[in-house]
Amino acid sequence: MDLKLAVLIDGDNIPSAYVKEMMEEIAKYGNPTIKRIYGDWTKPNLSKWKNLLLENAITPIQQYGYTKGKNATDSALIIDAMDILYSEKVNGFCLVSSDSDFTRLATRLREAGMKVFGIGEKKTPEPFIVACDKFIYIEILKNQSDENESELPKSKATQKRDVDKITPKVIKLISSTISDLADDDGWAFLGEVGNLLQKKQPNFDSRNYGFQKLTPLIKSTKKFEIEQRENLKGRFKLIYVKNK
Repeated sequence: MDLKLAVLIDGDNIPSAYVKEMMEEIAKYGNPTIKRIYGDWTKPNLSKWKNLLLENAITPIQQYGYTKGKNATDSALIIDAMDILYSEKVNGFCLVSSDSDFTRLATRLREAGMKVFGIGEKKTPEPFIVACDKFIYIEILKNQSDENESELPKSKATQKRDVDKITPKVIKLISSTISDLADDDGWAFLGEVGNLLQKKQPNFDSRNYGFQKLTPLIKSTKKFEIEQRENLKGRFKLIYVKNK
């Protein structure tokens, strides 16, 4: 069953350029039944959002900055999130912001049994990232959009600038996760490996490293064995991995 998601966007803290890609990404995880964006709509810097809100059926919530230096938008979003939580109309939240002020909110929502997705820029502080079940970088969505729009393949130099490097730390994370799940022969089901990687590191995403899926990422490292097995319950083969 699809999750019913409340999508709450910090308009002061998120660029408007990739809202379409963002909503398409959110749709992969559930049905966004509530979509709201918070900000002071009297300010010219939010004007770029206005047409996009109509196109994506996102409700703007006006929030004046009552006190200089205080972020009234954050407070309004947090209050609404708690109201939605107690209304029991959704079973998941998507918090769109790069602001660590939402760390406690994400934690509280998960304590209440909600699934929490975060979307923000790579500058997002670690505490907010790890407070979510899954965290998606906007830069990934930007790269995908650029690739879809361009008829020419990107140069290798451009690709290197756009994606993170697979470091020894990443290899170690994958290796230890396989070990955690491995059977007596050392093999682990890739689907379970992916799920555990997500739990260990909510911002782990193959797309961060330039791969659409986990299988080609693991193949590219040449550090793991990969085996396809027949699936007695379906037509797709099962993929298992093992540390070399």
